[in-house]
Amino acid sequence: MSVLASGSRGNCALVATSATRILVDAGLSGRETCKRLRALGDRAEEISAILITHEHSDHVAGLQRLATKLNVPVFLTAPTHQAWSRAVRDQQGAIPELPKSEHFSAGRGFRVGDIEVMPFTIPHDAADPVGFTFRAEGVKVGFATDLGYMPASVRDHLRGCTVLVMESNHDVEMLRSGPYPWSVKQRVMSRVGHLSNDALAEFFASDYDGGAEYVVLAHLSEQNNHPEIARAAAEQALGGRPGLWHNRVLLASQTEVLEAIRL
Repeated sequence: MSVLASGSRGNCALVATSATRILVDAGLSGRETCKRLRALGDRAEEISAILITHEHSDHVAGLQRLATKLNVPVFLTAPTHQAWSRAVRDQQGAIPELPKSEHFSAGRGFRVGDIEVMPFTIPHDAADPVGFTFRAEGVKVGFATDLGYMPASVRDHLRGCTVLVMESNHDVEMLRSGPYPWSVKQRVMSRVGHLSNDALAEFFASDYDGGAEYVVLAHLSEQNNHPEIARAAAEQALGGRPGLWHNRVLLASQTEVLEAIRL
């Protein structure tokens, strides 16, 4: 798996086996997505499906053109599809079509090729936001970004992951003293906003099962966080628990492709 881009200017990740290749979100332009796939040694033409977590523009900005170009199924919840459709109407009210759309519901698993997908509800201010776990060949990969806090249900879904992609969006003090309007700061810090470094560290220090070989910190704010602050908070929390020293902490970037994790 790899993260092609992560942050408020666009999100996209790749989860793949030898037979199936899934894009998680389509927040980059079609051209940029193809460029970043090539940087990994992959080809857009080999993508099997696109899965969407929620309808915010940094996760769907390139969806319609990419789905049309690749002519692959797009998996999303019905409320997310409806919210996306309302947001992308043109001036005449026409809605761009997704050539192949498949609806799923949180809590009900499905398969894409040889990959088992389990979507689960996350607390975020979107129509029907979800995280995902993916299982194939004895490996489990978990994605949980864009969530205001870590409810017990999310913690349960993330148990037993080999790779864990987790939001570490902001440093609370940097956000409070930063340039955002107070209304935006309140939204980010709310229970349907974004997970802070401290909140993620609390999860790692208390209710994390410690099983992941790799922990990827994602959706870092460029205004209200710094990669090394996020990494230090995560590593300190992991290092404070016996037996978790083996976790390798990686950073997903807005501008650079994460080197592929091969398991």
